[in-house]
Amino acid sequence: MRHKIPLLLLSCFLSVFSLKAQKSVTLSGKLVDTLSVEPLSYATISLQDASSKILIKGQIADDKGDFKFEALDKERFFIKIEHVGYQTKYIEVSLETTDNQLDLGAIQLAPLSQLLETVTIQGQKKNIIATLEKQVFKTEQFETAKGGTAIDVMRNIPSVSVNAEGEIMVRGSKGFLILVNGKPSQLDAATLLGQIPANTIDKIEMITAPSAKYDADGKAGIINIVTKTGNIDGLSVLSNAQLGFPRIQAYENLNEPLRYGLDAVLTFRRKAWFSSFSANYLRNDIAGQRIGDVSTTINNILTRFPSSGERSHRRENYGIRALMNYKINRASEVSSGFYHGSRTQYRRADIFYNNTKTDLSTNILRSSNQYFNPNLVKKQGTFNVFNLDYSHTFDNQSLLQVSGLYESAVIEGWTKNANLNPQNYRDTIQYTLNNGRNPLAAFRFKVDFERKLGIGKWSTGYQYRAQQQDGVFDYQEKQGTGQPFVINPDFTASIEVLNRIHALYTQYAGTYKKVNFSTGLRYENALRTFEDNKSNPPQTLRLSNLFPSANLQIDLGHNYKGKLAYSRRVQRSTNNELNPYPEREHSETLEQGDPNILPEFIGLYELGISKDFKKGNLYWNAYTQQISNIVNRVNSVFNDTILNRIYTNAGKAELWGTEAGMSISPLKKLNIFLGGNLYNLHIKGNLFNNQVEVNTRGWVYSINSNITWQIAKTLDMQFNLAYLSARKTAQGEDSRFYQPSCAVKKSFFNKQLSATLQWQNMSIGKMGVNEQRISTLGSNFFTSTNYIQETNIFLLNLSYNFNQSERKSKLPASEFGEREF
Repeated sequence: MRHKIPLLLLSCFLSVFSLKAQKSVTLSGKLVDTLSVEPLSYATISLQDASSKILIKGQIADDKGDFKFEALDKERFFIKIEHVGYQTKYIEVSLETTDNQLDLGAIQLAPLSQLLETVTIQGQKKNIIATLEKQVFKTEQFETAKGGTAIDVMRNIPSVSVNAEGEIMVRGSKGFLILVNGKPSQLDAATLLGQIPANTIDKIEMITAPSAKYDADGKAGIINIVTKTGNIDGLSVLSNAQLGFPRIQAYENLNEPLRYGLDAVLTFRRKAWFSSFSANYLRNDIAGQRIGDVSTTINNILTRFPSSGERSHRRENYGIRALMNYKINRASEVSSGFYHGSRTQYRRADIFYNNTKTDLSTNILRSSNQYFNPNLVKKQGTFNVFNLDYSHTFDNQSLLQVSGLYESAVIEGWTKNANLNPQNYRDTIQYTLNNGRNPLAAFRFKVDFERKLGIGKWSTGYQYRAQQQDGVFDYQEKQGTGQPFVINPDFTASIEVLNRIHALYTQYAGTYKKVNFSTGLRYENALRTFEDNKSNPPQTLRLSNLFPSANLQIDLGHNYKGKLAYSRRVQRSTNNELNPYPEREHSETLEQGDPNILPEFIGLYELGISKDFKKGNLYWNAYTQQISNIVNRVNSVFNDTILNRIYTNAGKAELWGTEAGMSISPLKKLNIFLGGNLYNLHIKGNLFNNQVEVNTRGWVYSINSNITWQIAKTLDMQFNLAYLSARKTAQGEDSRFYQPSCAVKKSFFNKQLSATLQWQNMSIGKMGVNEQRISTLGSNFFTSTNYIQETNIFLLNLSYNFNQSERKSKLPASEFGEREF
């Protein structure tokens, strides 16, 4: 017996040693939606013994859908995957002949509502996906946007509207934050979106109630643009060429509009290396006219100056982007990117004016004269961006991410405004010349950490950003032919603007039974300083604010999902809105800002429901924005023939609205996409130190829709309509605006090559397409301007696609410079 005990201990020791000597295996994978290929966050993964079905290990996938089991013995397992709103999936895995690591790759989960074929047209993917924080729209459904820019894509998104001046609004607000592949940005929407080719965009994500991990900027939420690039070993190419046909209708413009462009994305992947290079060039002019009527009353003298003439745009931009990504090892990855871009725009407004003055006390005409006003504005920006990112995944699946971004830019331009004798253009009545130059330097740094905790994931991080912008503006004028230019000191200045923000956030997100949730808190310490060379004291604004957020999504059964959301946001002013020194926009307008302007603070509340059904899906949301310090651009009288546009706080506002979107295939080869938004905006406050009371309220609605018909296997036709109703403003009204378009697409060589013929701004007869009247009025002025832009534009696009598949490439984009452009 004494000998058996040592032998037994030795046997146990050898057994344990033998087990320790076996090589353990790491099992990993990524969960995605079958239809959208979207990552599925926070799914539950259970590892069960293949024979006994006993639970061995379990975990929650991260927010990118990734999971990993480590230190597994070489056995056979069942993997059970569960996610709210999706069919439970079982996978049998044998590790007996596997080396140290087995990557299952992308594991697709099907929605409970249907199989693939029930919502597709000849393989077409689901077009709308509703998740915890966002609505996702696949851009392949928008044929009429091909060859254009991201602005053309955005015209198709419910709750997004673009007016005649190119101003983009989301749920009735011009303020929203832009992300490019998840990278935060504060860019001016029209500028950034105008730089991104539509053909490189995979999908648009509308994040209407953002969580605490995002920047707090953007009162209407966030738009995330996800781009395409290759994901296979070797070379992948995506290219597009566009050519515009000559204009159809004459607008009596000085120059003919030109339209052509080229863009390409090349990616190469080999083992641990991934690189991407893209370039684009676009010339996209548009012809047009302007008809206006302005009147002012000063000292009982009514001055009227109706006008008409050319208003056209010459628009040209190019960009080069490069990315290099290296996977150092299984846990660490580093990437760097570079972007260089340029955008140039000329806006020509050659207008004939008829000026009359009438004494209102006697109704006698005092004077009458005519003049020709050639007005040319040039705006140019060059942008350079460099970014460096690093990420590391720890053994316990915690993730650390560090990133930095530096940007330099130069934004410059001029306005040439002349009043000439209409009988002799060499006879100058008055001439003004505005020059402006704005060099800019900006830096962003952030550290993010996340780890699994309980039924979800806890995230925290620190973010820093700083922007320094200098401006030099001079205003020169001369009176009469042969007279020298004289600098106007009241309108000439040099300014310096600094914006600096420190931010901390914490957030917890996860899944419990049929509920997906996230809740978080963000703290921001912000500093803004404004200085000029006029011996004025610096204007300093210091703010410390908390930004809470909460999102809840519930599986209601029968393929219904409900959601509740809240997010506090801030809308900061651009440097243009801060600059108090007027710029002569054109003959009848000066424009200036206010260095004391306050940022807007917004409370976003949202309630929604979504449903997948056999032949499509839909979503509906009700929302409100409670806004303090709302900023408006308002008019006042500068002199008898010039109005002054000023950016100023106008008090408080309430916006209540509802939106809906639906994609349905009533017939096998027919798909209908319908979207709409309806809201009521109420502004109540005072302007100009309580001199003018504001109390406006009005309903606005917009419609975005398209109908796609697959005529044959390689031939499709699409009709699109974007409609924006009339809307009240702080001092007037903007009329309705709409743009119908259609496209026919023919594919060749197994859909690697396609040709698309587009008919944009379709107009037959006097339909009033692509024109909008903007009116404002006050106690002593009235202005109404009808902008008539080119219709019946025909474009031909050729697209080539080689080895294209799904992967997001975080290419750098100008964050600060294009916003100021």
